[in-house]
Amino acid sequence: MKAILYCRVSTDKKTQETSLARQKQELISLATRYEFTVVEIIEEQASGYDIDRDGIFQLLDYFSANKADCLLIQDETRLGRGNTKIALFHQLHKLNISIYTAIQDGQLELSESDSMVLQIVGIVEEYQRRIHNTKIRRGMKKAIHEGYDPSKNLTHRNQAPGRERKTFPIEEVVKLRQKNLTFEEIANTLNGMGHSVSKATVHRRYQEHQEHQEHLNA
Repeated sequence: MKAILYCRVSTDKKTQETSLARQKQELISLATRYEFTVVEIIEEQASGYDIDRDGIFQLLDYFSANKADCLLIQDETRLGRGNTKIALFHQLHKLNISIYTAIQDGQLELSESDSMVLQIVGIVEEYQRRIHNTKIRRGMKKAIHEGYDPSKNLTHRNQAPGRERKTFPIEEVVKLRQKNLTFEEIANTLNGMGHSVSKATVHRRYQEHQEHQEHLNA
C-alpha cells in the first residue's frame, strides 16, 4: 500500500519541533513494519481545530487522485480535534482510506462515540441527497402539470463532451417563469433534464434575457 505520513503540532515552540521529528520517526517505523511505500511526509504547525490547513488539503489531493491508499498518524488528535476531526474522518471514509496510528501500532480503532457521530453524519448526508433528488422530481412534475413538455428540448444530451460553458434553453426558463415557477423550481427542472445549473445562474441568465428583450423593444 502507498502511504501518506502526516505529522502535526499546534505551536512553533522549540519543544514542538522535537515532537514533529519524533512523530515522523515513529511513522516511518510504522510504515516499515507494515511494508508500506511512503509517498509523502507532511509536517505542519497548526491548530487541530482548524480545517483550513495546507497539509490537510495536500493529503486529500493525494487520496482523491488515487496516489495513496492509507494515512499514517501518531494518534487521532494529530489529524484534528473536535468537529474538524469528525469531518476529516468522514471525508477519508468516503474516499475509502485506511488510517493507521503509531499509538495503536495498527489500523485506527474509533471510539464508540466517534463511530456513532460518523453514523449520524452519514445518515444526514444520505437524507440530504434524497431531499435534493425529491425536489428535482417535484419541480419536474409541477412543470409538466403546468404544460411543460421536456421531450421538446433534449438536444443537449447529444452534445460532445468538453464544452467549457454550460448552456441551457433560456426560452424554456421564460415559459416556466410565466407559469409562476420559482427560480429554484426551474433550476431543479433543468437539472432533471440533464442541464447542471444553479438557481443563481438561472436567475442571472433570465435577467440578462429580459434586459436584452427590453433593449430590442426600446
